Amino acid sequence: MLTSAELWHAGARALDAGLAPWSGGQGLAARRQRRLAALMRAAEGSALYRERFERHGACFESQPPLSRRELMARFDDSLTDRSLTLAGLQAFMRAPERIGLPVDGRYTVWQSSGSSGEPGVFVQDEAAMGVYEALEAVRRVPSARRWMDPALLTERIAFVGATGGHFASIAAVQRLRHRIPGMTRRLQGFSFLQPRQQLMAALNAWRPTIVATYPTAALMLAEAAQRGELRLELSELWTGGEALTEGMRDVIVRAFGCPVWASYGASEFLALACECAHRRLHLNCDWAILEQVDRHGRPVPDGTPCHTTWLTNLANHAQPLIRYDLGDRVRIAGHACACGSPLPVIEVEGRIDDSLWVTGAHGHAVRLPPLALTTVIEDDAGWSDFQLVQHGPRLLELTLGGAADAATTRRSRQALAAYLRSQGAGGVRLAVHCGEPSMVGHSGKRPRVVASATGNAACP
Repeated sequence: MLTSAELWHAGARALDAGLAPWSGGQGLAARRQRRLAALMRAAEGSALYRERFERHGACFESQPPLSRRELMARFDDSLTDRSLTLAGLQAFMRAPERIGLPVDGRYTVWQSSGSSGEPGVFVQDEAAMGVYEALEAVRRVPSARRWMDPALLTERIAFVGATGGHFASIAAVQRLRHRIPGMTRRLQGFSFLQPRQQLMAALNAWRPTIVATYPTAALMLAEAAQRGELRLELSELWTGGEALTEGMRDVIVRAFGCPVWASYGASEFLALACECAHRRLHLNCDWAILEQVDRHGRPVPDGTPCHTTWLTNLANHAQPLIRYDLGDRVRIAGHACACGSPLPVIEVEGRIDDSLWVTGAHGHAVRLPPLALTTVIEDDAGWSDFQLVQHGPRLLELTLGGAADAATTRRSRQALAAYLRSQGAGGVRLAVHCGEPSMVGHSGKRPRVVASATGNAACP
């Protein structure tokens, strides 16, 4: 439960999040510079950054990029609290009942997927978590109904996603449930890995008024609503974690008859951008710095496609991220938005994994969201370097990269087969082998879930 001091700090952060855009570009820049100076001072408590400052100088502009691989290799040195260790945090995360609970009463920890080839572990201090929560609460576009209930006191919110591991979204959900009285009755997580009929029944029984999920999972829910399996009266639907196309949005709106809002965040910074009423993503530039660079690390002009993006998280001093290579391709628009916000407009090249349509046990089409598939292989089989390719409505090929052995191959086959059965697609054949995943998307990135031209023939 929140103490009076924590309530005061939460109110102050929410007030700042609401007022900062009204200060205009200069006010946002001043906040950003103050917070960057504080971050650079805090980073001196990290052995990793002390070495970097000695080698490259202590100014922000002289810092080289930091990759996830280097961060994980020097994990203990990256932290400013030397009492924390990777081994200790991994032991903490082996207990699912601890999801969302604080480590040492002060830190929130979660793991990320291996979508970039290297799974990550990220430690957030209380100040950072408070910033993320304030940005989500204040800067998300409110509907007319929200003006009457800004604290969501009359809403029941369902998160639909991966709930069995220490992932960022469910950790944030569980943290709120632990800390705020009454939140357990208004906020609930639902696993999208459970059998489809059980998921729909659970949602129908709980009757949420807001659903937060991934775009491809939202499509699965929308299709269930159109078939009459899911009967929800939603006031809003929130999406994140993947790219939301206008075609996806139209399908979801038709199914639920409510506004659909997108956001952009990462395990490294939960609340990077929220949509405005004009459906444009606005970067929270007073708390995060995004730098667009080419493949040689040189800055590219606003409005120009980049090779990758460097993130500097101004909120988190427990595990400083300074010019961290996020791996996303973000384009910062060179013009203001018609909504009038001084927060920069960004366009994000989202996840490139495909939804798969397979033929179910009774001949009907079954949609398999890519994030569910990757979670099964990562979490249940314990492997992150892979590519799953569909070669027909009843055939999937899983290629395990790296040094996968026979035990990993067996676990992966068993985990994926069990998930397919739970979704009514037990008749789909699996070809599992080791090798180097070879299919590359048009952007040059390697997708992990690929629907071939004939693979989605089951799509209705």
